[in-house]
Amino acid sequence: MFGWFKGTKTVDAPVVVDGDVQKKIVIDIRNITKTYDMGELSLQVLKGISLQVQQGEFLSIMGPSGSGKSTLMNILGALDQPTSGEYFLDGEDVSKLSESALARVRNKKIGFVFQNFNLLRRTSAVRQVELPLIYGGGSGRTKKAKAALTSVGLEQRFDHLPSELSGGQQQRVAIARALVTEPAMILADEPTGNLDSRSGTEVMQIFQQLNREQGISIVFVTHDPWIARHTNRVVMLRDGNIVADRAVAHPLVAGEAERPSEAEELEGVFKDTYYGGSQEEYN
Repeated sequence: MFGWFKGTKTVDAPVVVDGDVQKKIVIDIRNITKTYDMGELSLQVLKGISLQVQQGEFLSIMGPSGSGKSTLMNILGALDQPTSGEYFLDGEDVSKLSESALARVRNKKIGFVFQNFNLLRRTSAVRQVELPLIYGGGSGRTKKAKAALTSVGLEQRFDHLPSELSGGQQQRVAIARALVTEPAMILADEPTGNLDSRSGTEVMQIFQQLNREQGISIVFVTHDPWIARHTNRVVMLRDGNIVADRAVAHPLVAGEAERPSEAEELEGVFKDTYYGGSQEEYN
């Protein structure tokens, strides 16, 4: 068993990073529910989730299919609204905002990185990164875009199209685009899922550097326990509830550890998380 969590199971209380309780709360969701009406039937996907994420945390959210992981990601990203409960992002209650107000929040406060990169085919790297600033009406767009690309190691690729970049380089463009508005957090959905192992490692190194050196808050949504072990905290969902919320005892440094076999990973995560609670949970 890996033993990659530390401490005891903490579902009701947020993890405090490095013993510092004074850090700013970037994400504060309180008793969030989400129900979808399907004719005469109602499907409750989230069942009263509460979660806090502090500034500078590097968090991964995990869960099997049907756990509510994607629904929670959409709410965190202001792409959808909860049925009930409150969601404070960087101090602003976004749980009941209009569509236009949500769009403003997404542009100003959230940087998105997706598995499929979501780049425009005929647009250069620097123009891709400028797009959020164009939508938000920012000034000095080109200078800021070039600075963001330089921060992810693409200072020689400003004018390259996506077809002229490797998969790892395309994801770096996407990371730069997420950074350029200086958001309250970066929300990444399986950001290494479409990359080979080397490119995936390079992208993970960038995320860790951004988090450790610049204190950027990052939330990963992933099904991959190996990726989760590179973050500082893991929240696991099952059946619309948080079943585990733990700090990672010794986060892996990207590029310094060899990935174990899938069987070993799954055995470790199941032993530590799914079967790590009290006997009453499984009755």
